[in-house]
Amino acid sequence: MFFKELFKNNEAKTHDGEKHLGFTVRHMWHKVRFLIPFIWPSENLYLQFAFVFSFILLVLGRVVNLFAPIYHKHIVDSLNYNNGTIAFRSDLIIIYVLLMFCQGGSASNGLLNNIRNYFWIGVQQHSSRQISLRLYEHLHKLSYQWHMDRKIGEVIEIMDRGVDSVNQLIIYMVFNIAPVIMDIVIAIIYFCVTFNYIFGLIVLTTMAIYLIATFFITEWRTAFRRAMLKRENELQAVAVDSLMNFETIKFCNAEKDETNRYGNAFESYQKEECKSLASLIVLSFGQNVIISIGLLSGSLLCAYFISVEQFDLTPGDYVLYAAYILQLYQPLNWMGTYYRLIHQSFIDMENMFALFSIAPEAQGSDEILTVNKGKLEFRNVSFGYVPERRILKDISFIVPPGQTVAVVGPSGSGKTTLLRLVLRFYDCVQGSILIDDQNIAKFTPSSVRSHIAVVPQDTILFNQTIKFNIAFAKSNATDEEIFEAAKLAEIHDLILKLPNGYDSVVGERGLKMSGGEKQRIAIARAMIKVPSVMILDEVTDLSLNFFKLRDSFKHLWIKYAKAKLLSLLHTVYLLLSTLTKY
Repeated sequence: MFFKELFKNNEAKTHDGEKHLGFTVRHMWHKVRFLIPFIWPSENLYLQFAFVFSFILLVLGRVVNLFAPIYHKHIVDSLNYNNGTIAFRSDLIIIYVLLMFCQGGSASNGLLNNIRNYFWIGVQQHSSRQISLRLYEHLHKLSYQWHMDRKIGEVIEIMDRGVDSVNQLIIYMVFNIAPVIMDIVIAIIYFCVTFNYIFGLIVLTTMAIYLIATFFITEWRTAFRRAMLKRENELQAVAVDSLMNFETIKFCNAEKDETNRYGNAFESYQKEECKSLASLIVLSFGQNVIISIGLLSGSLLCAYFISVEQFDLTPGDYVLYAAYILQLYQPLNWMGTYYRLIHQSFIDMENMFALFSIAPEAQGSDEILTVNKGKLEFRNVSFGYVPERRILKDISFIVPPGQTVAVVGPSGSGKTTLLRLVLRFYDCVQGSILIDDQNIAKFTPSSVRSHIAVVPQDTILFNQTIKFNIAFAKSNATDEEIFEAAKLAEIHDLILKLPNGYDSVVGERGLKMSGGEKQRIAIARAMIKVPSVMILDEVTDLSLNFFKLRDSFKHLWIKYAKAKLLSLLHTVYLLLSTLTKY
């Protein structure tokens, strides 16, 4: 009943998988071509040598695989009675053992493979590093909306699995599949030349049927692998989301509900995993049948040819054939596994390629924004996250250099949206935002953000030291600047009371710190940047009120006259707080 359901549901899943993910052989070359620049270490001469030398050892291994059975034959023939005597050929035995030492047998742990693996370590690490950095850089270039829509657990899982799949793909294709194909071709040629063309046809036919069957059965079971990976991603996302929000879960006394949610996700994953493993059994059984038939046919034919005098074959030739075929079939028995793993690697890479295919956020142009005075202006700005609902309608106001404007309104009125527009997380639907009478839409988001500092409504800190979090806005900040910013934010004395002072780790998202302490660190982080535009989004730590903020920024305004403060407030009474330029 289970296998009936397995075959019944596969066709629809396959079509759906092809529609969304589209893994077929015709797409392989496109993906491999994309990876080539990451694999070839173009800037490292030693790694280039290691790359080439690894392939030389790979070819040398094929030569060893050919001569090992040949010398085995010579040893057996030398032990036959010849004119009533048996020849003792120690030289043949020594050469054979040396060849086997280099080959390593079916375990692939011979001298040549070990040397090759050693030199390949650096090449593999180089490709992993390049792909990881490229993907990491690309993710940070994606739009704010994309990050808001994605689950961080799924993204991390895609990154890890995608990078690992690239390494696996290289190993399986270059050092597992390619050698087997080369050995098959060499075996066919050798048996046709030295034995009989029928032996070559047996090897060729067996290999062809094996590879074709492996290909079609693996294509059939691809849908099950995709479905399993989808459920695994969902399971990972549930786990990460739950553990990251453990505080909220405890507030709501929802531990049991979260455990049930995780259990349901795990059950869905295991259901798809069971189908995937069952289809694997079908593939393995078919491969074993094909290999056994091919081995039986060749062995019977070889024994017959030896028994007939018209064929010039010896018992040593039977040993050669059996040893060669077993040597060939042992890695071939893993051929299906290698193909499955390659197939899985391509599937695992699909989501990574999908990430690469997402266009980065709009740049506007390559121009860099420069700020002299620091005037900020909203001119007839309209915006909505969806076309049907406009949050901002024809908003206009000016923040002169060194002045303060408080934007007041109820929740959902669009105050935080103003912040996102200034930072170019989104672009205005209508109107424009200008800094020093320059439309920020015409400049790169990076150059715009370099002039802006933000104390967000929900302060999130890195799970690093306090010093790291304060200096994050200015990577080259000195200890003196960090201490000064902390003093201005009235957090310096509190930090010194901690056991590790500025080297104290704040915990995941800063949960070791209170809300007010996190906000003060965020203020210090904004101050150390000495920006042209300062944005405070609902600063609720009233003990550090606007008057104290004014005193804190006083010396900054003396040094940087263009600095100003745009405050986004939810509480009306803070509207009375004003700042003037010194």
